[in-house]
Amino acid sequence: MSFWDVLRFAAGALVGHRLRTSLSVAGVAVGIAAVIGLTALGEGARRYVTSEFAALGSNLLIAMPGKVETTGATPFGGVVHDLTLDDLQAVMRLPRVRSAAPLAAGTESVRFGDRSRAVPVLGTTAEFAEVRHITVAAGSFLPAGDPQRGGTEMVLGVTVARELFGEASPLGQVVRVGQWRFRVVGVLAPRGRGLGFDFDDLVFVPVGTAMRMFNRTSLFRVVIEVRVHGEMAETRDDVLGLLVDRHRADDVTVISQDALISAFSSIMRALTLALAGIASVSLAVAGVGIMNVMLVSVTERRAEIGLLKAIGARDRQVLAAFLTEAALLSTVGGLVGLGTGLGAIHVFVRFYPSFPAVPPTWAVAAALGMSVLVGVVFGVWPARRATRLDPVAALVKR
Repeated sequence: MSFWDVLRFAAGALVGHRLRTSLSVAGVAVGIAAVIGLTALGEGARRYVTSEFAALGSNLLIAMPGKVETTGATPFGGVVHDLTLDDLQAVMRLPRVRSAAPLAAGTESVRFGDRSRAVPVLGTTAEFAEVRHITVAAGSFLPAGDPQRGGTEMVLGVTVARELFGEASPLGQVVRVGQWRFRVVGVLAPRGRGLGFDFDDLVFVPVGTAMRMFNRTSLFRVVIEVRVHGEMAETRDDVLGLLVDRHRADDVTVISQDALISAFSSIMRALTLALAGIASVSLAVAGVGIMNVMLVSVTERRAEIGLLKAIGARDRQVLAAFLTEAALLSTVGGLVGLGTGLGAIHVFVRFYPSFPAVPPTWAVAAALGMSVLVGVVFGVWPARRATRLDPVAALVKR
């Protein structure tokens, strides 16, 4: 028997039992589609998170109170000092620092007339617009000035402005935030979500006022822009050394943008691999199904196997014929599953275009390889069973 004879023999057996073949193909296809879909979601989550951090800019450092590593671990014991506005002013005087902006965060009810809703309120300074590349659609951002003094100016996200004022211009209007009164000086351009905040659905106020409003003594974060990207490591050491010296304690964390991206990227890659492993369990189930189908096939085709051996087919040729049949089942299932998975991801991205779900190349190659391997591995036992049949006994009708 030549290779083409073996292939025709296997294909003919599959075509002759369409229902059984379809069910086996469907089992493999579901497993492959699950692998493609879940790895695409994991890779999409990795790309989304890293792109959100990259949107901050490539020259950024972030200082936060407390000794918190990028893994999220916090040591026990010790006193954490406040990260203050005086610390901010000291950081801005460092020679390698281009600019720095503080953040104080809280949630409060924002009210104009009879319209009211709770939104995140961020206290910051005029420098934040430069550091985070904020675009103002109408009016201006917070005015420059002494951050300690604060002020009563407010900048609205576009969603907040629309819900409070409708189509009317909010510029110059007075808005209540809790018991405080602010004058609207600007409205942001649509921006969307970034790093946990929906910039369309928040308001900015001067940091000094925000800290008094929320009764805070410590800043939530200080975002620092470095002059030259190549000096990120040196600037991080300068900032950390300055703050440790001011606090007389190593109680501040300064992380770079690259470190954040690398850490989150590693976490999301591990998550993608875990999702692929979970989805692969369904492939094992499909493999058991193929094995059962092949065992039934061997039992039903005893006479055919006996005739093949009686006319001179060798054991290895019979083995190859049944292994080819199993491999065809799993390969067709893999291709169908690949198409189904890619189609489902395409539909998902059309509904959620901001989420870059795409299966990694290694996942596509591994899924197809696994589909073929499943057929071969789970087809070995039925194929070996076929080779052990005695041709005379197989030809005898039972």
